[in-house]
Amino acid sequence: MTETETRRKLTTIMSADVQDYSRLMGVDEEGTLATLQRYRDSMRAVIGLHGGRVVNTWGDGLIAEFPSVVEALRAAIDIQNDIAGRNEPHPAERRMQFRIGINLGDVIEQDNDIYGDGVNIAARLQSQAEPGGIVISNTVYDQVRNKVAVAFDFLGPLSVKNINEAIPSYAVRVGDTGHAHQKPPEAAPSQPQMQEQFGRAAREPTPPRRIPFGNRIMGFLGVASAIVLVINLLTWQGEFWARWPLMGMAIAAALIWSGSLSRQARIMALPIIAAATIVTINLLSWHGEFWAQWPLLAIAIAGALGWVMRRS
Repeated sequence: MTETETRRKLTTIMSADVQDYSRLMGVDEEGTLATLQRYRDSMRAVIGLHGGRVVNTWGDGLIAEFPSVVEALRAAIDIQNDIAGRNEPHPAERRMQFRIGINLGDVIEQDNDIYGDGVNIAARLQSQAEPGGIVISNTVYDQVRNKVAVAFDFLGPLSVKNINEAIPSYAVRVGDTGHAHQKPPEAAPSQPQMQEQFGRAAREPTPPRRIPFGNRIMGFLGVASAIVLVINLLTWQGEFWARWPLMGMAIAAALIWSGSLSRQARIMALPIIAAATIVTINLLSWHGEFWAQWPLLAIAIAGALGWVMRRS
């Protein structure tokens, strides 16, 4: 192993996994895998928007890193709010909830993967989080307590395997999904500074629940559509060029909407979206010929074959 293959760095590590993943797999294996993939894709997008990157995934777990501690916590909050919104249409026993742990620590980077105590601490914090909740280390808390508008509950020192000193940890109150943790008597910190921090955090008001990530994207598309339409009208020269960007944003909104559906409903919705897109393109570029009939026939045949195969 050469020096160029490995390096140490200080980074913010996020560890996430699914609560009761084995039970969900036992109930509906294919549906659970499809839901996990959709939720992971959404998490990956949120992580990227906050400047982070997914380092590794395995089973139901995910490891990501961020150059900014504040953005790591904001990403975790957005993820939990987005997943909460996606879970709302489903009964409680079928909801897929993630636990998230965040730590700021020194790690070893090799081949785009990260190793070391910093990663182990993040995974240990994640295992202590409530379903839909976030637990952070004191190194993260010190950086975000005055920068992110959320409240924190001190959980006390948390023991981590192969690390001599316990890690003080905090639960983040995430909208309605956060759970208040009472400080156990034996876990009371001995340092006066820790006691002062806990008192200040307990007095902070619980913030309102943030709008789920998918809903915010839909709102953005609506505003963008209105802006494009107004620009076209204000610069009118006899051509309605806004029809193409409007169609693109409508397709994006339909795909986002389909992502919130169950697996069976999404299988039915996607061909309908594809068919509607083809018909719209045909009509918007009309030259006297309805050529969309052939791709529509192909979509109908593919849908029928898929339905027959699923039935068999």
